[in-house]
Amino acid sequence: MEFLRFLENLRTPWLDQIMLFITSFGEELVFIGIAVTLLWCINKYQGYYMLSVGFIGMQINQLLKVLFRIERPWVRDPSFEAVEAAKAQATGYSFPSGHTQNSVGTFGSIARWCKTRWISIVCWTLAVLVAFSRMYLGVHTPADVLVSFGIAVILVFALYPLFRDADKNPRRVRILLCVLLVWAIAQILFMEFFSFPAEAQGERLYSGLKNAYKIAGVAIGFIIAFELDLRYIRFETKAVWWAQVIKLIVGLALTFGVKELGGLVFDMIPYEPVGKALEYLVMVLFAACVWPLTFRWFAGLGKKGAA
Repeated sequence: MEFLRFLENLRTPWLDQIMLFITSFGEELVFIGIAVTLLWCINKYQGYYMLSVGFIGMQINQLLKVLFRIERPWVRDPSFEAVEAAKAQATGYSFPSGHTQNSVGTFGSIARWCKTRWISIVCWTLAVLVAFSRMYLGVHTPADVLVSFGIAVILVFALYPLFRDADKNPRRVRILLCVLLVWAIAQILFMEFFSFPAEAQGERLYSGLKNAYKIAGVAIGFIIAFELDLRYIRFETKAVWWAQVIKLIVGLALTFGVKELGGLVFDMIPYEPVGKALEYLVMVLFAACVWPLTFRWFAGLGKKGAA
């Protein structure tokens, strides 16, 4: 808290805006957008690598949040003030930092996969800046940030060998995705049936439960998509640059549209966490199975253009 107070004294309106912009790189939509770009346009196994790092990191993050149940800095010390505009995205418990987890997983996995030195430097710098922004804005303590940073770095380096040669040895990826699903189910059962203290009950615990269901939906979607691609789809990511741009823009719009439509439809399910699992399951199946069916057509556009 003393370090957060030190940063609080350095705040200015323009620096607040800069840090709010930087911290947005740790949000889930940025992670999904970059991962899908890699999956569709660069290297599908790099996309699976980033998505696995991200979703396993989220799973660990949510588990630690409900186990430790540490309050946000301004709740623990009412005399401390966080930047008001940052509070909207700072829901749930404080420890560990989800934004830090996302940013290090996203940009760390790019740096690990990419062999270009300047890209690696930019990625790690951005990851560090996002982590720092969470403390500057007053929504996380150094402990929240450092633990998330460490977990994400371990995942970045531990999972890389599994995906580096995934096209030659897909069995390891299958096992990893199945482990993610089993873990998600176990976490759901834990949160559904464990007797948490009375003070832990409420929206924050319920939010963690919804996230556990969401990860289960994601895991099921990726298991189905990975198998369908290996056996039937076998999509390629190559196309001329303008076809890639169209493929990416239209695909992202449709993917997020499917997610929003799924959210509206599955909101009618009486138990919200189940609806959240189905929402993410449908989104993953569209992004990894349905939309890739168009990739041969986009690649053909390139050939016609070249001719």
